Amino acid sequence: MRIIEFREALREAMSEEMRRDPHVFLMGEEVAEYNGAYKVSKGMLAEFGPKRVIDTPIAELGFAGIGIGAAMNGLRPIIEFMTFNFSLVAIDQVINSAAKMYNMSGGQYNVPIVFRGPTASAGMLSSQHSQAFENWYANCPGLKVVVPSNPYDAKGLLKSAIRDNDPVIFMESEQMYGDKAEVPETEYTIPIGVADIKQVGEQVTVVSFGKIFKVAAQAAKEAAAQGISVELIDLRTVRPIDYYTVLESVKKTNRLVIVEEAWPLASISSELTYMVQREAFDYLDAPIQRITTADTPLPYAPTLIEASLPNLERVLKAIKSVLYINA
Repeated sequence: MRIIEFREALREAMSEEMRRDPHVFLMGEEVAEYNGAYKVSKGMLAEFGPKRVIDTPIAELGFAGIGIGAAMNGLRPIIEFMTFNFSLVAIDQVINSAAKMYNMSGGQYNVPIVFRGPTASAGMLSSQHSQAFENWYANCPGLKVVVPSNPYDAKGLLKSAIRDNDPVIFMESEQMYGDKAEVPETEYTIPIGVADIKQVGEQVTVVSFGKIFKVAAQAAKEAAAQGISVELIDLRTVRPIDYYTVLESVKKTNRLVIVEEAWPLASISSELTYMVQREAFDYLDAPIQRITTADTPLPYAPTLIEASLPNLERVLKAIKSVLYINA
């Protein structure tokens, strides 16, 4: 094991898969000559050359479509969006071509493509560059949606995403690229669609994913200091969702708190809440609590950002609420 940054874990995953399979290539804005907008692809142009690490114009709709066509013809593209906010320009190709082609062609065409890049808030970037679209893409049949929270999971899941025969949306965070964690020196993969119990507990289940999982983990640590036993689950994948792991945990703890960085309406937390009340209603000893971003475009001022996003205080208050502890 060695300690590496999140961006290094992503680079290793892509590079290992490109060495393994000559059909894999990387395409996007500034991925080649500039070594990536966030230095995720640093050194890859030198190793793989301009035919496999390809700089594009600022034209997301165009290069997303090129990638889908390449995937339909036997290649395995990795399409990098500088931010998933910009993927809205390409969403017609992602939803109406990549996600639907296998079904519409009667199984004649697979689309083994990965769309990856940062999602959700990233400091003082204001409303148009601070949106969490995980639930948007997870709503669409034909797509798989992966949202890792740490370097170890990111590497293993990205390798699985590149090998997958279906289109995968792989969502990161600008604020996580410098995060460090232990990652094996040997190659490994993590299956898509399997949640991870990061901490075993007895009194309340807390579920989260992506960057905001760190807030959930911080709240679990603070709760433990106050004598509260939290079972902490990282979904890792939001399509497909590992309902089984969540349901089994809730059957044990009888309480559930969900932490998510999307807006509240039609969110992943909405879906989980529905499934838990349907499948485990008799096990619940308190109403499910969820913490999301405020139902408003994210502001620019850091004080307002702090008030809008899920934070330690809000999550800890929710944990105590389901335990009927006065906060």
